[in-house]
Amino acid sequence: MKSYIECASTVGLEWVKSSFSGTNGNCVEIASLPDGGRAIRDSKNEHGPALCFTSQEWAAFIAGVHAGEFPAS
Repeated sequence: MKSYIECASTVGLEWVKSSFSGTNGNCVEIASLPDGGRAIRDSKNEHGPALCFTSQEWAAFIAGVHAGEFPAS
């Protein structure tokens, strides 16, 4: 199974950038999927592929962020 969905599968999704994003265009955008998962894409390539995560995978990622598993470099 692919770890991403094609842009045709993301038609109609509402993409959101972080309020911390600047105006330089180097951002990621996130969208909620109908099944509760999340899709993430590069804001510079809105017609490109999007990484797709199940709701369980997304919850594990968020828990890891809160636990400090991804320190800033």
